Amino acid sequence: MNIHPSLTTAILSDSLDKVGRRDQVLSHRLTCVVPGTRIVGRARTAQFVPTLEVDPAHPYDAAIDFIDATAPGDLIVIATAESNASAFWGELFSAAARGRGAVGMITDGNLRDGDKIQALGFGAFARSARPIDYRGRMVISATQEPVTIGGVVISPGDLVMADDDGAVVVPQAVEEEVLAIANARAAGESQVLGDLLSGVTLRQVWEQYGLL
Repeated sequence: MNIHPSLTTAILSDSLDKVGRRDQVLSHRLTCVVPGTRIVGRARTAQFVPTLEVDPAHPYDAAIDFIDATAPGDLIVIATAESNASAFWGELFSAAARGRGAVGMITDGNLRDGDKIQALGFGAFARSARPIDYRGRMVISATQEPVTIGGVVISPGDLVMADDDGAVVVPQAVEEEVLAIANARAAGESQVLGDLLSGVTLRQVWEQYGLL
């Protein structure tokens, strides 16, 4: 996977538009506990659903197995159907995921321990925060299956990028084409920025590079 260091969600979104995939940006505004963070990796998915049951001896087994199987380069995707019932991620999950090589996490639910996650430098993006444990409230119903967050279907292995502008999903079927477009644009924007700062007009830049 070749990713230009200047690649952003905005560039990926524009590149997806070019191949006719105009529905790949999550509708939710996810906030990262570490502002300015950009994460990109392969989706590793988990789906949470409501429950009233709890196994006192093994309340976290599904999450433990899910996180322990994380591989370097994975970007963890936690789908909750926008639940506000609890937090679904915290400091220790972040530490374990980072230790396994995960690049970060996105969720349409809540997280907790935000200051501690920030201290770890782990790129965790969530809709909001709540201090409540999910035990006896929510349970993992599936892992490594397609999930939907913010109106976008995310399949295991899809390329996901998140930054302060939002989160974008690149389906594997169009990844090679989209990355070729996006990497070329990212490289070109460096030249465009220099030209604009030197006084070249927007019209001249547009006519020369086709970028804005």
